[in-house]
Amino acid sequence: MNRPALNICLIGQKFMGKAHSNAFLKADKFFTLPLRPVMYSVAARDADELQAFAGRWGWRHPITDWRAAVTDPAVQFVDVASPNHLHAEMAIAALRAGKHVACEKPLAGTLADARKMRDAARKARGKTFVWYNYRRVPAVALARDLVQSGRIGRIYHVRAFYLQDWGKPDVPLIWRFQKKYTGSGAMGDLAAHIVDMMRFVTGQEIVEVAGAIMETFIKRRSIPSGGTGGGIADAAGSATKTGRSDVDDTTLFLARTSKGAVASFEATRLATGNQNRNGLEVNGDRGSLRFDFEEMNHLRFYDATAQRKTQGWTNIMVTHAPDHEYVGHWWPDAHIIGYEHTFVNQVADMVNAIGGIAPPVPIPDFEDAYKTQQVLEAATIAAQERRPVKLSEIK
Repeated sequence: MNRPALNICLIGQKFMGKAHSNAFLKADKFFTLPLRPVMYSVAARDADELQAFAGRWGWRHPITDWRAAVTDPAVQFVDVASPNHLHAEMAIAALRAGKHVACEKPLAGTLADARKMRDAARKARGKTFVWYNYRRVPAVALARDLVQSGRIGRIYHVRAFYLQDWGKPDVPLIWRFQKKYTGSGAMGDLAAHIVDMMRFVTGQEIVEVAGAIMETFIKRRSIPSGGTGGGIADAAGSATKTGRSDVDDTTLFLARTSKGAVASFEATRLATGNQNRNGLEVNGDRGSLRFDFEEMNHLRFYDATAQRKTQGWTNIMVTHAPDHEYVGHWWPDAHIIGYEHTFVNQVADMVNAIGGIAPPVPIPDFEDAYKTQQVLEAATIAAQERRPVKLSEIK
């Protein structure tokens, strides 16, 4: 089939650059897509690293000038995988150039930047997408289906958590520990994911943050050799110099939803023994469900409508049959999938959307992701001012 090409420009060559590159490389091999993704150009600052990255992953045109890259007439789709403080400038430039734009989460480092991105998207010709890739875990998609079909009933209580332990005291002052680059710590890096997941699975919006705590336990960190990848200055090679970490290591907050449920959110980089525990529990009057990304191929479901003597938690393996979302594109029954598949699934959905085919699972656009950013802002204000904050205050 002779399909039109979709020329892609990626900005960024670190962790997310690798994850996105792998996804762009694989999506067309597992999914039948209306457009042919072409890894056309990749932009990053370090020319030497960039050449090696482009060669390894198959990007045709490495370029150090991101502005030239996003305005190149040959490019139709720009993927922003840079640090948070750069999202707004890059995404808005690409939108003004008429491109479709995908952006890493959170939408921006600050609410003001996120608002500019949302407003630019409203005026733009191109489609927008945000990489809340956990929506594309088959178990999370099934959780949403169970809620939408009424199997959980009226939701009383939601618990969401994202627990990591990599932020130990010996980790140096990389950009993720500096507010001027990242906007926040665990709040934007981790809580953003679970707020989006809660909104996606339950279909409910948060209307009030009733209380919050943000804590920075490790207030000074060593300045790493070679800088931070985020532009911090001139202490490279010094083992004795330290800098201030001014973002939250841990965040907890309580919330109320648009349909009267209550919710708790917990995000931390200091939960020793938890490498990537991204999870959700939803409790309703007809049933409950539990998801934990460290066991991403399973969803636990409790059916309170079953006979009492047979009630109990059911462990559903979501790769055991092709009628689970996305699973039929991958391996035979019960041949499990992993983290990288969530990005491939999202690339397939984005290309389908650009090609006029509605994806099976909604992709958050800039408008949708702005709502998550509003929740993060409300939680931040609640922690700083020690008071409840209604979402109606956050414009």
